[in-house]
Amino acid sequence: MAEKTQENTTSLATLGLDEKILQALKDKGYESATPIQKALIPAMFTRADIMAGAQTGTGKTAGFTLPILQELSRNFVEGQHYPKAVIIVPTRELAKQVEASVEAYGKYLPLRSIVLYGGANLTSQTNRLKVGVDIIVSTSGRLLEHINQKNVNLDSVDYLVLDEADTILDMGFVHEVSKILQHLPERRQNVLISATLSGSVKRLAEQILTKPKLIEVDSMGTSADTVEQIVYPVEKEKKTELLSYLIGSRNYQHVLVFVRKKEVADEVTKELNLSGLKTAVIHGGKSSGERTRALEGFKEGKIRVLVATDIAARGLDIPNLAVVMNYDIPHVTGDYIHRIGRTGRAGAEGLAITLISPTEMVALKDVEKLMGKAIAQEKLEGYAPKVEVKQKGARKNSKEHKSADGAFGKKKKKSTTFSSTKKRKTTKRDGFKVYDAAKPKDDKKSKSKKRGRGRK
Repeated sequence: MAEKTQENTTSLATLGLDEKILQALKDKGYESATPIQKALIPAMFTRADIMAGAQTGTGKTAGFTLPILQELSRNFVEGQHYPKAVIIVPTRELAKQVEASVEAYGKYLPLRSIVLYGGANLTSQTNRLKVGVDIIVSTSGRLLEHINQKNVNLDSVDYLVLDEADTILDMGFVHEVSKILQHLPERRQNVLISATLSGSVKRLAEQILTKPKLIEVDSMGTSADTVEQIVYPVEKEKKTELLSYLIGSRNYQHVLVFVRKKEVADEVTKELNLSGLKTAVIHGGKSSGERTRALEGFKEGKIRVLVATDIAARGLDIPNLAVVMNYDIPHVTGDYIHRIGRTGRAGAEGLAITLISPTEMVALKDVEKLMGKAIAQEKLEGYAPKVEVKQKGARKNSKEHKSADGAFGKKKKKSTTFSSTKKRKTTKRDGFKVYDAAKPKDDKKSKSKKRGRGRK
């Protein structure tokens, strides 16, 4: 069963949420439900398995956390804190972000939550687990580590959520998720959330979900209507120069730059800092502390430009981010949606700029095919690639025939000499040639005389 959401405005108060949760939402300035929240919240209350597809920045985190918080608080028994809900995410940044939302939305509830991810102190996490928690937000690897060390018991879990399921698959964490499933009770509500509903995501859903309700918000190949997209063709070696020029000349004060490789991310960060733009970088090669400091500095406005790889920035929620710039096209075409989804969130306007070198034109076509539309292009003098028109037919100039070969110039002479290094295979015929060459040459008369003598 698939449900398409409508765009009309709906108050969060009409979705059956408790007053304490509504007060917490009001404290955050949230009163109207987004399309995904309007569909997902009531569906969560039915306790059916769910597969939900929605663009990033649509409020899907609140869509699944609010019903979980409400149901757990209604059934809460004083002093009994044990894992009742597990939310698995692909990255540490997203884990911290989701857990912060759980804390904010449940600030007036008696529930406890914890965030678990690699790179943080294992002992301190273990001590908090022993004190007791109700909701666990974790990366798959760190949760599996705690399970193997018997630091946590998941026998009483009622809710399992896989957030950013497409990224979990892309990063190869599906095997860790499969191992975690073995430690969960059979009776539970399973929720799979993904920005793109690819074939691999649907196959994962078939393994985990039972008769799921499918919820989609718009097409998975579309971007937010509030995001303006522009492509700038540029020579590859001039990309960083153009990046710096656009940020500086247009006075962009808060820019998130996406780069495919961490080595390139480091180089771009170095060059931008040299050009006077205060820049930080986050990628898989940075420690948890370094990534946290860079992200917090960017959110607080202390850093003007944040350069990030796709995985490190997946799912990040950066308030009031107006500009996203793609230094290149992502390896996975669907990641383009994740990139531009960092801006234009919650109905705000955003700008997504992509720099394209000549070798990336095919990848751009794939993105446009996914989006279902062509992306506007602008060319800047001095940066756009020079168009070389290939000559067809007659010569370009009168002197060309002097060095040209073929129809309009001198023809190539075929070489009749054999290479001294390449020997031909010897055959039996060669042996006869040597024998014949050694024989004296007789005329016809001498041959006939010899044949005559032979007959006498």
